[in-house]
Amino acid sequence: MQRLRMIGAALATVTLLGAVSACGSDDKASTGKTVVIDITVKDGKITPTGDRVKVGAGQPVDLVVTADRAGSLHMHSDPEQEFAYDEGTKTFPITIDRPGVIEVESHDPPQIIVQLEVR
Repeated sequence: MQRLRMIGAALATVTLLGAVSACGSDDKASTGKTVVIDITVKDGKITPTGDRVKVGAGQPVDLVVTADRAGSLHMHSDPEQEFAYDEGTKTFPITIDRPGVIEVESHDPPQIIVQLEVR
């Protein structure tokens, strides 16, 4: 049991190098530390554009949207979720408990913004 605590403590001390911004990183998924995915909506374009980000099952994720107009994000999870935002910056905290690939997309313009690879 003590070994499991040591492993858990070691995992808890793992830090991501800076705030993860959806950049298709191949970094190993970490549990515990919040993954921050910066999403920018500007001049009719959205970034990132389909990057894959690895996260641990149950790991907190913040979708931080900075937009020059109102809109919404759609997440293909079970159940599906939609996040409406206004002009400005808004943070949507999420957690995904089941492994798989979850797409976060926009319908206007139609595009996949980020793929969360949950392990």
